[in-house]
Amino acid sequence: MSPKPPPPADFYNADNFTCEPSLGWLLRQIKQSMVCQADKLLGKHDLTHAQWAPMLRLRFNGPMSSAALARELAMDGGAMTRLLDRLEAKNLVRRDRSVEDRRVVMVSLTDNGVNAMSAAPGVLSQVFNDHLSGFTDEEFRTLIALLQRLVANGHAIRDAELTSESATLVDKDG
Repeated sequence: MSPKPPPPADFYNADNFTCEPSLGWLLRQIKQSMVCQADKLLGKHDLTHAQWAPMLRLRFNGPMSSAALARELAMDGGAMTRLLDRLEAKNLVRRDRSVEDRRVVMVSLTDNGVNAMSAAPGVLSQVFNDHLSGFTDEEFRTLIALLQRLVANGHAIRDAELTSESATLVDKDG
């Protein structure tokens, strides 16, 4: 059973809401800045964000289904298929039908893909460290803990909604 989400905070409301100090806007600005910088550096290795993001997931998680990869990257299935077509044409990934379920397509890095991703951890470390300039060790650890808490809250909200939807379906079918 998933943990119950905490009660909502009341930091924002319709009367005081503006874009600039909003959590979503700030997180988007940070992501855009990091992706832009990483793209500049990984572009030297002939990789774009669209390409290195799924390859990074595969590098750290190992082979996964194309559907799971699309979910992790918040992409629709068609866009993921087109991206995988390009990566496969560059001989960076391989797609194989699952032996357990032929409907499932498993994606993995080729040897060329592994080699292409060898620079990614160093490049991303540099990008993150550049963005964390001036942070103390304690501030960094606090930031990570707070962001992990936001992620956990988001998962709890999603899980509660899924549980609620499942209960509603059971009630309708029952």
